[in-house]
Amino acid sequence: MKLIVGLGNPGRKYASHRHNVGFGSVDLLAEELNIEIGKRSFGALVGQGSLKGEKLLLAKPQTFMNLSGDAVQPLLGYYKLPHDDLIVVHDDVDIELGKLKVAYQAGHGGHNGIRSIVDNLGGNDFYRVRLGVGRPPEMIDTADYVLHPFSEDEREVSEKLMKNGSDAIKTLIEKGLKEAQQEFH
Repeated sequence: MKLIVGLGNPGRKYASHRHNVGFGSVDLLAEELNIEIGKRSFGALVGQGSLKGEKLLLAKPQTFMNLSGDAVQPLLGYYKLPHDDLIVVHDDVDIELGKLKVAYQAGHGGHNGIRSIVDNLGGNDFYRVRLGVGRPPEMIDTADYVLHPFSEDEREVSEKLMKNGSDAIKTLIEKGLKEAQQEFH
């Protein structure tokens, strides 16, 4: 079984924010695979399904971004999954808007949701799909930037980014890290 975790903040207020592209990618994957994400478990909304014979548990932590690890760690423990069966999908300001990168054992890069997961797991031995939301313009704080919606001009790019994130998850599961990196970098 693979645990696919999309990071974001719960609630309508945050739904269109840059910080929630992880939620968006997992929602698109769930829709495509006909998986309902609605059951509450360990501080997350979860749903189960499969992809080409691989069991999947999709999760969207409801703990708010900075406490994401508080939901991820108990899910891994309950299902007795090793860390390398975890794929986390999240926003990344260090990647150009619309681009993505797939990584394994990467540092948190200042991302508080990833930091929380690393701290709770005691290591970074898991996969990540890093969705580029771009750097904030000068004079705008990074935290404020990720907690605002995409502009009208960026909306189409952000929707394609979330779809590509969903596709990258599938490629990572079906073909492995190198193939996912080759296809999406």
